[in-house]
Amino acid sequence: MDKPIIALIYDFDRTLSPRDMQEYGFIPGIGMEPEAFWSACRSLALEHRMDGILAYMYMMQHMSQEAQKELTRDTLRALGREIAFFPGVETWFPRINAIGESLGAKVEHYIISSGLQEIIEGSRIGGFFRAVFAASFVYDKEGRPVWPATAVNYTSKTQYLFRINKGILDITNDSDLNAFTPEYKRRIPFSNMIYVGDGLTDVPCMKMTKLKGGYSIVVHAPDSAALADDMLLQNRADFALEADYSQGAALETVVSELMRRIIADHALSRRHAEQMRRAHARRGENSPFNIPVRGIAEED
Repeated sequence: MDKPIIALIYDFDRTLSPRDMQEYGFIPGIGMEPEAFWSACRSLALEHRMDGILAYMYMMQHMSQEAQKELTRDTLRALGREIAFFPGVETWFPRINAIGESLGAKVEHYIISSGLQEIIEGSRIGGFFRAVFAASFVYDKEGRPVWPATAVNYTSKTQYLFRINKGILDITNDSDLNAFTPEYKRRIPFSNMIYVGDGLTDVPCMKMTKLKGGYSIVVHAPDSAALADDMLLQNRADFALEADYSQGAALETVVSELMRRIIADHALSRRHAEQMRRAHARRGENSPFNIPVRGIAEED
């Protein structure tokens, strides 16, 4: 049987990692406390009516210069090594891949984050993702950041769902992204997506995924379930679970069950299409179901 592709899509900060990524190495490195740094970012954004993501990117450059600390592409990637993760995260990806393979599916992992791409890619889990969509800088010849290249906020996150859906991962390719694409030509149907996030900035992606037939999971730290429960009760997420990615934990169980459901739906859809082809053939008619079925793993 052809293998369906299942996309697991994650936020990063407070979803895979307990804190914002800047709080592990960068903020202590410039001699600040997290609250002071984020307060300065908020003040800058209010003063200049500035997007919050652009504000923190500016402040990272500015504060580094003030503290006489080097900030380059390489130092940002090195900061990624200092990030801590929720239980089980570092073994999660190969484990879920193996479960998907045993069920008859190919699993792909994606990040959509307002954090920094370089820090994420430099982390211990950075190599597990097919694509990382996050904020990033333009760098000069010495590797120093000189200008924002991308800034991913809570509303712009949704465009990356469509990039995953259509298989257009090059963020400079807007023409193909915005062009009409029939559903059968889209690489990963929304119904094959599972979005995992932690808070209100994930709501647009969660709602989009749910409305288009996929699934959303809101995760929370131990003893911090109030917001996650609200999102569940408000129908913004399908499940509210502790951010424990360990083997045998509830999150692994739910994701495995969702993959089984996606695979079953895929098999039933193919069976339905085949029956429609046969019915048309018995009537001597051309079948509209003779088109390729998308969401199928290509041969490696």
